[in-house]
Amino acid sequence: MKDVNLGIVGLGNVGSGTLTILAENADEIARKLGFRLNVTAVCSRSVKSKNLPAGLAPKLITTDWREVVSHPDVDIVAELIGGTGTAREVVEGAIAAGKSVVTANKELVALEGVSIWKKAEAQGVTLAMEASVCGGIPIHAVLREGIAGDHIETLFGILNGTSNYILTEIEENGSAFNDVLAEAQRLGYAEADPTADVDGFDARSKLALLASLAFGVQLTPGDIPTEGIRRISPIDFHYAKQLDCTIKLLCSARRVEDGLFVSVRPALLSKKTIMAGVKGAYNAVWSRGKFGADTFYYGRGAGPNPTGVAVVSDLMRVARSLHPEPAHRVPPFAYTDLAAAKPLEIGRQHRHWYLRFRITDQPGIIRDLSSILAEHSISIDAVLQLPDLDKQNLPFVITLENSPESAVRAAVEKMSKLPFMVEPPLALPIERGV
Repeated sequence: MKDVNLGIVGLGNVGSGTLTILAENADEIARKLGFRLNVTAVCSRSVKSKNLPAGLAPKLITTDWREVVSHPDVDIVAELIGGTGTAREVVEGAIAAGKSVVTANKELVALEGVSIWKKAEAQGVTLAMEASVCGGIPIHAVLREGIAGDHIETLFGILNGTSNYILTEIEENGSAFNDVLAEAQRLGYAEADPTADVDGFDARSKLALLASLAFGVQLTPGDIPTEGIRRISPIDFHYAKQLDCTIKLLCSARRVEDGLFVSVRPALLSKKTIMAGVKGAYNAVWSRGKFGADTFYYGRGAGPNPTGVAVVSDLMRVARSLHPEPAHRVPPFAYTDLAAAKPLEIGRQHRHWYLRFRITDQPGIIRDLSSILAEHSISIDAVLQLPDLDKQNLPFVITLENSPESAVRAAVEKMSKLPFMVEPPLALPIERGV
């Protein structure tokens, strides 16, 4: 069978990992495909300073992506630069040139994936995007094909390895958030600007993609209620431990009769759940189907080699589709069409809650808080307080019975105005269904 030629745009961590795998695993890949994948063109702004893996001899080495997508010998283009500016030009340029595209770009696919897919479909080429979520876990293939026969009801995920690493370090070592973040940056787990990771935006893009695959809807990432982990401190893990829980940045999507609840936010998880054991920079996805019940997927969410494996696997899948044209290709979003959708108002959702307070100690505090909760028809489950000598900054916790989020948020807003509050109360859902 005829070899398939590749154009690789972007030689950062993912691009470099992809090239390494294509070079070092070339013979094994050829055995699986029945033909070889040849790296014909590579592109990077700093390509002249890059050392390509031994065994690769591209015909074209360039700083101009246009030369790659227009090269007559390139069959598939891999966009591995990230972002939504030049990356979109690369992807759409390749599609316009009649070339299939593999991308690891979660932000671009979450924002523009459906329109790009439609353009690819019109051109008769393939869009593949397995590496865009949970680099080391083939979760796209799982939802698109592996459990496609099921009716997914609930999906939970730990989708950002940086945040999970930070939370793990706070829990295990009692370190402050800023100290752990600085260490994560030193180790390369966190970017110099960590906003996308610690404020939940990276995980939000990934959840939008997984919701498309699991539920057949098109969500705008900005519509997803999102909270980051900046306010989580060691004291929260002390209280979580008393509740036999841990704290994770949890991506949640749950189907109900009239729509979909989705959110990205830190939440308490029972330590009895399998998701609670996901530590460090690892990712995990748990799904519950109407017929197939529970399935769980775990692995590294990022890194040159795990993500590179996902990219190369996509390149192999697309290359197969060129030998010959298959009668039926699996759509990249699992469904043949996506219905426009917005998440249900998160305030309608009922959950148990963890409220952590920092107060200046004085008589009547529990009375005042209980009164506000009663005004909003919210019942207290428990009051927890660890010994603390600092009466000017005293932490304690109230857990709540199952309550509508709108009522809890309204109560917390009123509580935050009480004169003894050192800072606004921290409200975290307690997830019991994972």
